[in-house]
Amino acid sequence: MRADRVFAYGAAAGLLADLLLGDPRRGHPVAAFGRAAGAVEDALWRDHRGWGALHTAVCAGGAAAGAALAARAVRRSGPASAALTAATVWAVVGGTTLGREARAVAGALAAGDLEVARERLPHLCGRDPQHLDGPGMARAVVESVAENTSDAVVGALVWGAVGGVPGLVAFRAVNTLDAMVGHRSARYRRFGWASARLDDLAGWPGARLTAALATVAGGDRRGAVRAWREDAGRHPSPNAGPVEAAFAGALGVRLGGTLSYGGRVEHRPVLNGQGRAVEVADVERAVRLSRRVSGLALVACVAGRLAFGGWKRKRRAS
Repeated sequence: MRADRVFAYGAAAGLLADLLLGDPRRGHPVAAFGRAAGAVEDALWRDHRGWGALHTAVCAGGAAAGAALAARAVRRSGPASAALTAATVWAVVGGTTLGREARAVAGALAAGDLEVARERLPHLCGRDPQHLDGPGMARAVVESVAENTSDAVVGALVWGAVGGVPGLVAFRAVNTLDAMVGHRSARYRRFGWASARLDDLAGWPGARLTAALATVAGGDRRGAVRAWREDAGRHPSPNAGPVEAAFAGALGVRLGGTLSYGGRVEHRPVLNGQGRAVEVADVERAVRLSRRVSGLALVACVAGRLAFGGWKRKRRAS
């Protein structure tokens, strides 16, 4: 079986498994990687960028190398390669769990139970929930759904289309390292610099594809394009900016503003200032938009991989 078809069948099956089953409930490979990366951090941590770069290389490089060996071991069998791709996609994407957690917070907010909502919010993002009221938590959930559609689904599919199983694993490893050490705290400002910058680089194509698909799948295409063009560049994150701005415009809501993150108060720019304030019902709209974007991303990545495979075969034949 050709490599492009292996990816097509495996990616579709893996995304379907995520839709039906959500994340693996026990022995999640990403959690195992996180524990291993934590152990490497304990051994290597120094308040120095060079040591942080070594930590990133060991963890992300080791994960990618292991994935490459696994892919090589089954490369002669098309069905086995497709099964490995499907299992890897299922393990690294998290769209269904993202939607489930977002709806759990929204359900608590709709019931007026702010304490339960504050307990569930850290499952989605690193905001300080004690500093947020109901509308603030609803806004945080919509922003998290937008950003994680890129990080937890689209970005992985993009790198899977480019690099197969090693690309899928490498992207998730880099993204996980950024979540672990990529913040600007006293401990990680230097040590986590390499992980944060590599995550910015790896997330760039997926973020732009997510923003583009949100403009296609959302309810207000012009609003999404306008917000992306006018507001994305003012966001402190080069990748979250386009995604959150496009989602804000597509949903007709206003995102950004003051937030508390990791004990720091940040005043972020408003995205789609022409929109209205986020309401609890907008969480469900954001989850549905996320699912549409994820489905379109699968189609786009499979089509791109098949087209590239066909182009390579024509070049060999000519």
